[in-house]
Amino acid sequence: MPQKVAPDASRRSETSRRAILAAALDLVGEVGYAKLSIEGIAAAAGVGKQTIYRWWPSKGALLFDAFLTLAGEGEAAALPDTGDLAADLTLVLRATIAELNQPRYDLPMRALLTEIVHDRALAADYLDRLDKPMRELKKQRLRAAQRVGQLAEDIDLDVAVDLLFGPVLNRWLQRTGPLTPEYADQVVETALRGLQPRQGHASSGPGRIS
Repeated sequence: MPQKVAPDASRRSETSRRAILAAALDLVGEVGYAKLSIEGIAAAAGVGKQTIYRWWPSKGALLFDAFLTLAGEGEAAALPDTGDLAADLTLVLRATIAELNQPRYDLPMRALLTEIVHDRALAADYLDRLDKPMRELKKQRLRAAQRVGQLAEDIDLDVAVDLLFGPVLNRWLQRTGPLTPEYADQVVETALRGLQPRQGHASSGPGRIS
C-alpha cells in the first residue's frame, strides 16, 4: 500500500503567513489603520487570532511585515551608477514618487509611519530592517560620486541623503503639493548645486569623508 505523506507544516505555516500579510494590506486600505484589528485580519485570512499573536506582537509589527512583503524585502539593490549622478538620482526619485502615488503603497505606509511615532519597538525595527539598509545604499552611490569628484569630499553623507530624499517624503506625508516627476527633477537639481565641489575650494575639516 502507498505510504501516506505527512503534511508539510512549514509550507502550511508559510501559506498562512502570506494570507495574513495580504489580509492586513487589504483591510488597512478598506477600513483604515484605526479600525484595523487582529480579529478582522484573522477572519479575512482564515486563521485563528492566536496564530497571528504567535508571530507578531502588535498590529503595527504585522503591518510592517506586510509592507516589507509588498515592497519586496531582501530585494533592495544598489542605486544605479551610470556615471551620471544627476540622472541616476533622478531615476531613483522618480521611481520613489511613482510608488508613493500608488494607493496600495500609500495607505499602508501612512499607517505604518503613524504607528512608528507611538511604538518605540516598532520604530527600532523599522530603523534596522528598512531605513538603515536603504540609507547605506544611497550613501554608497554618493561615495562613488565623491571618488570621481562629482561631490565635495567634505560633505556629511547622511545630510546629503536627507537633502535629496527628505523633500519627497515630506511633501508626500504632509500633502503640501503634488508629487510629480518634475518635482523629482527639481529636488535633484537644487540639492546637487549645494553638494558639488566649489571651484578653488579645498575640501577639508572635521566633516570630511575618508
